[in-house]
Amino acid sequence: MLHSDAPGAPDSRRSACLRLLGGSVLLAMGASAPVASALAQFRVEISGVGATQIPIAIARFRDEGRCPVALSAVIQADLERSGLFKVIDAGSTPIDDASKPALSDWKSRGVDALVGGSVTQLADGRWDVRYHLWDALKGKDLGGLSQAVHPADLRLMAHRIADDIYEKLTGDRGAFATRIAYVSKVGKQHQLIVADADGEGAQVPLASSQPIISPTWSPDGRNLAYVSFETGKPVVIVHDVSSGRRRVVAGFKGSNSAPAWSPDGRQLAVTLSRDGGSQIHILDVEGGGTRRLTQSSAIDTEATWSPDGATLYFVSDRGGSPQIYRVPVSGGGAQRVTFSGSYNISPAISPDGRWLAYVGQVERGYKVHVMDLSSGQVKAITETRDDESPGFAPNSKQLIYATRLQGREVLMTSTLDGRIKAKLTTQVSDVREPVWGPYLTQRR
Repeated sequence: MLHSDAPGAPDSRRSACLRLLGGSVLLAMGASAPVASALAQFRVEISGVGATQIPIAIARFRDEGRCPVALSAVIQADLERSGLFKVIDAGSTPIDDASKPALSDWKSRGVDALVGGSVTQLADGRWDVRYHLWDALKGKDLGGLSQAVHPADLRLMAHRIADDIYEKLTGDRGAFATRIAYVSKVGKQHQLIVADADGEGAQVPLASSQPIISPTWSPDGRNLAYVSFETGKPVVIVHDVSSGRRRVVAGFKGSNSAPAWSPDGRQLAVTLSRDGGSQIHILDVEGGGTRRLTQSSAIDTEATWSPDGATLYFVSDRGGSPQIYRVPVSGGGAQRVTFSGSYNISPAISPDGRWLAYVGQVERGYKVHVMDLSSGQVKAITETRDDESPGFAPNSKQLIYATRLQGREVLMTSTLDGRIKAKLTTQVSDVREPVWGPYLTQRR
């Protein structure tokens, strides 16, 4: 998140520290309401209607009542949150993976797809989870999944089932079995939190009395890079989420801020002020040195990589106000990308390379915008006025961002057209800087 002190800039109600243009930091801690738990569960509220939705019935799994996780409910919530599915009541009778449902009857009820399954506890304590999907509209059996999982992985299995359904019915890969990270402040403690994509299953890799800002996932989903103030100055740290191992990768003279991973995970783009001005450098994660990329007399910061690793998008005030530019990673001149509005910050590129999301000023508000990079067409997709830190799901179909809604700090997800939004609210009064993690190749 990056805000200037220009007239109309938002206040510091959310952040323990706001990055100013140039990587300098304003410490401005607002009062936080006391909370019972730093890991209070999210409440998800979905609003809006998609242009087209697939009518789907999700039956209760056989023996689901004996399972500690309501698998069918998790699957339903995932699919509804995507905005692409309209859930039809399947009734109270379970349908399992061995059933032979009368698909013509379901079709007559307006159902295009039907989901059923079963869950059985095994002697070793694991749960055998099976699911099946039928296309009622075409009268086809679309297959399913089966896997024995530990109790701690039941929700993950439900997310994987939702991913399978999503892909079979839309042709696109789902992103429900992924993770998000965000920063919160509870009392005087700052926390880095990792959770499932629906906000559940939250864990705290780091709690500190000092601010934590700018978290970003490594491409393999194993590490988070972020800026920490534990040493009394901003330094960039790489944190192995599983082992807890942490190491400083940028602790140079001056400010070290705004890390961004290269697509191959070998480099970080960081903003350093060690040469007297805030400029973007490329840093070898394993300690192979740094290379200065931008050479302007302006403030250059908030870099993000294109998916092919050839281009960096970044924010600069070289034209007199914050705008988004791009520059080849190999070096060369920068080109301006945003021309609509006088204040555009926080760029994020979709994993498929088609879209640029950013926060732009609209009158005295700050809204998430989405640009089609091939045409340059831009659309503000939010109705709120205090948006920050947009980032894409790994399938490029949704965005996550932070905002203030009805007086509360919330995380939001949205389809790229802004039609379907899900509000993730929690008792924690200060949640900010969300980042959506990549696909994981194996269990965390």
